[in-house]
Amino acid sequence: MQSTLAPASTKTRSLVINSLFIALTLVATMFINIKLPIMGNGGLIHLGNVPLFIAAFVYGRKTGFIAGAFGMGMFDILSGWAAWSPFTFIIVGAMGYVAGLISEKMPGKRVLVYSLAVVVALIIKVVGYYFAEVVLYGNWILPFGSIPGNIMQVVIAGIIVVPLVGRFKKLL
Repeated sequence: MQSTLAPASTKTRSLVINSLFIALTLVATMFINIKLPIMGNGGLIHLGNVPLFIAAFVYGRKTGFIAGAFGMGMFDILSGWAAWSPFTFIIVGAMGYVAGLISEKMPGKRVLVYSLAVVVALIIKVVGYYFAEVVLYGNWILPFGSIPGNIMQVVIAGIIVVPLVGRFKKLL
């Protein structure tokens, strides 16, 4: 009997954790943000990357992907940026997946591993959104205006998460 309960329990736990991090990512993106008043789209600085990185580092690449793709993708749909949603789903989902993959597979001092994962996620975000803006705006110059905001939001999230994530892992 115990073996039949374990998979359902694991599936339920996974569903709850994934749902929680989708919600946390959505809320942190939606309610803790500042629109930058610089050229073009300018960029949006938000704290949605904080729960995204926590999900990826504590629960792994799948939860990182789900939190980023669905949490920030829903933000785009709910806040009037629906044209961005497919790009966000792929870009931020990839950020969460790759950050989680690096944290799962790379040996070494965890602070350095998490820092590397944040840097790789930053590159994915900057490059991904640059090309998303090229597609949406049909302009190769305008997207440069969003790069400072993208860098700031990932760096700030890294500064918050990297020193704390080890403590979160100990709690669980």
